[in-house]
Amino acid sequence: MKIHESAENYLETILVLKKRLGEVRSINIVNELEYTKPSVSVAMKNLRENGYITMDNSGYISLTEKGLEIAQAMYERHQFVSEWLKSIGVDEKTAVEDACRIEHVISQKTFDAIRNFVCKDAKEK
Repeated sequence: MKIHESAENYLETILVLKKRLGEVRSINIVNELEYTKPSVSVAMKNLRENGYITMDNSGYISLTEKGLEIAQAMYERHQFVSEWLKSIGVDEKTAVEDACRIEHVISQKTFDAIRNFVCKDAKEK
């Protein structure tokens, strides 16, 4: 199932915040992404209704299995692409920004091919 780029960004952000903070609430997402509280609230409602997250009575957010799968895929792509771009001379700020855009539009097949090529090339050096 294909989801929108914004939903992928939210799921990846939840994963990153969970790693950094241990627990995630909507306000953490507001602060991280610098979005408004109402925007994040609507997004969390949509993610919850579509089965990507759960939220307990105290407002703590958890990724469901399918939400975690998407978040991890986006995070892996982001990390790999930003590191690869930096390795070919792109400055860190640009590499991170470009990786954030690339991670959402590239197919899994193409990402796998690039990763295999880059990793193979690195092993041969």
